[in-house]
Amino acid sequence: MRVLVLFAHPVETSFQAALHRATVEALRKAGHEVDDCDLYAEGFNPVLSREERMNYHDTDACRKPVERYVERVLAAEGLVLNFPVWNFGYPAILKGFFDRVFLPGVSFELLDGRVRPCLTHIRKVAAVVTYGGTRLRAMLAGDPPRKAVTRVLRAQVGLTTPMTYLAYYDMNRATPPACQDFLARVSRAMSRF
Repeated sequence: MRVLVLFAHPVETSFQAALHRATVEALRKAGHEVDDCDLYAEGFNPVLSREERMNYHDTDACRKPVERYVERVLAAEGLVLNFPVWNFGYPAILKGFFDRVFLPGVSFELLDGRVRPCLTHIRKVAAVVTYGGTRLRAMLAGDPPRKAVTRVLRAQVGLTTPMTYLAYYDMNRATPPACQDFLARVSRAMSRF
């Protein structure tokens, strides 16, 4: 399967970067073709311009500034998000990717005022996520990143699409053995993706 991995962390020595490497390695060992999209390394511009917003519903015009990313999304059969949770949300670069690339005609269509998913060619979705705070703290805040992946993204790929959400909570008090356990868990999950 062709898997698009969207990675969003600026520090190559971070634990999130280690999770990214483990994800890509396990997917490749499992025989998947991996399109590894490191948003920071690629210099992705997350800012939706005035012109892009004005052209948002013109499906040809709105794609032009991000056409190569649109092509990568449309070519994917699997999607893996790899990101840290910052301020109970996506890093700005990943949020900007969704704002600029998951466009009308790409991730959804509006038909008679109703939204229809367009990413139904994506057969599996996973997220590999780290949180600084505890699971309880995230739950008290409503855990917006989990909901954005398991509800919003699911609505764009299809409600029956298999979805895996691998979250490491409480990074602020992480221990090396706990991090190694989570790395191994991610590798196992990605080898079965």
